[in-house]
Amino acid sequence: MPSHHLDQRIVAVKPIVVPVPGRGSDLQVKVTAPLSGRNLPVIVFSHGNAWSMDGYEPLADRWAAAGFIVVQPTHLDSRRNGLTWDDPRFATVWRVRIADLHAVLDGLGDILLQAGGLEKRVDRDRVAVVGHSWGAQSAGAILGARVLDADGTPGEDFSHAGVSAGALIAATGTGDTLTPFALEHLPFMRPDYSTMTAPALVVAGGKDDSQLSTRGPEWFTDAYHLSPAPKSLLDIAEGEHTLGGLAGEKVAETTDEDPARVALVADAVSAYLHDALKLDDAAWNALNDAAAGGDGTWNIISK
Repeated sequence: MPSHHLDQRIVAVKPIVVPVPGRGSDLQVKVTAPLSGRNLPVIVFSHGNAWSMDGYEPLADRWAAAGFIVVQPTHLDSRRNGLTWDDPRFATVWRVRIADLHAVLDGLGDILLQAGGLEKRVDRDRVAVVGHSWGAQSAGAILGARVLDADGTPGEDFSHAGVSAGALIAATGTGDTLTPFALEHLPFMRPDYSTMTAPALVVAGGKDDSQLSTRGPEWFTDAYHLSPAPKSLLDIAEGEHTLGGLAGEKVAETTDEDPARVALVADAVSAYLHDALKLDDAAWNALNDAAAGGDGTWNIISK
């Protein structure tokens, strides 16, 4: 069984190139893992808009220390690729993101081989996908969510049989209340969660007031309320979109910097996935007990 100790040493390997014909630029990934342990579960993590494999170190490092192998691709919308809102490729980037995640999942053995022989220490039957913001919508598609077209018809099924569970952090809500900017630039931000059947934790901030929707913070709870069980929702009352600084310390987008909040999100995801992947339910049960006996600054509900 993987170690759950947060003080164990970790190692990161980058860049590892994943071959994707026709993508236009190399798909690069970073792998972070504990130095010791066998039968390690995997988290494939999808970053938010404009980020890269080099962001979200506070999450990746904490998950690796909790016993996960963490694989982080750099999507095409990364600022290092120079894609702007007006780039003609932008309209289909959401599909490229999902294809990136499939390429990582399909090529996991080779990726881990290049990451120092991790393919000998992995449990390929325990793979999860996690994402933040746009990455959460990308991850949701792997878990079974679809995208509605302008007529409200669900698009194709992008789910991946190799993924058993996941976590969506600050995930896009339904698209009927998109702002004019979002309708123009992000029309694909119309998820249909009714088919997202895989177990998942949804993380939402009570002060995440997006410029993409007119509905306010509750928009980010749709992934929980509109998807079938089993699902859990971690609702953090004072959390804004970066939930304390998930992508890193002192980054420009972090308007609610709080390292303790970041640690809460990271630990909640790892605890949930240990339970959902049938490794160990102790940490998840303890977190639920802490929420029930807490001061209401964060709560967990499940269905």
